[in-house]
Amino acid sequence: MRDDLHTEFPERHELKYFINRGDMIALGHRLSGALSADSHADENGEYFIRSLYFDDAYNPAYYDKMSGVMGRDKYRIRIYNLSDQAIFLERKRKIGDLIQKSSVRISRKICDRLIEGNTRGLLKAENPLLDDMFREMTLKLLRPAVMVDYTRETYVFPAENVRITFDKNLKTCLHSKDLFGKNVFSVSPLDDGREILEVKYDHYLPDFISHLLSGTPAERSAISKYVLCRRFEPLT
Repeated sequence: MRDDLHTEFPERHELKYFINRGDMIALGHRLSGALSADSHADENGEYFIRSLYFDDAYNPAYYDKMSGVMGRDKYRIRIYNLSDQAIFLERKRKIGDLIQKSSVRISRKICDRLIEGNTRGLLKAENPLLDDMFREMTLKLLRPAVMVDYTRETYVFPAENVRITFDKNLKTCLHSKDLFGKNVFSVSPLDDGREILEVKYDHYLPDFISHLLSGTPAERSAISKYVLCRRFEPLT
């Protein structure tokens, strides 16, 4: 396991919108002429994301979001294209429209232990995020809560670290923690044709990108994929 830890500090902004598919396609055409596609995308400009979210015995990640608590933490394991070659443990801290994300790459062995609720080996890694994960799992019984799938299309611009993403075909994997499974049964929490647009940047959004986004019919909303998908699972 690598012991590197990457942290983005809270000046990073994250704005979320619901957008219908037709408007998303039109906006994608505009963005593709001015911004670069994500370097990890396939020939269709997309990649598949699966995230396994954790919550503790009192489900604060769910209830704090529903109650509008300003400072919230969510822990998750994230993989791409169902591969175990790059597995990340992440903590996302939300403060209004600002986010702080910490991420560490973990081995398949550590990943499997976390899914099982086994903390063995976390402290030996001598990594701050894994230390925090050990504490949360030991003291608060942090455990896997729901698995979320979607396909992401991303456009990037280096100034202000701009990332504009379309998160498509959101699915919740009912009662499954099979992170690398290829035939997991899933259902969509959105049945009205909406997709999710996210706009992320550090301090300010460059004017020409604001102009590209202006006029797009999209509904600003405090979207949480975790909450959308967790409502299908029992809150025990």
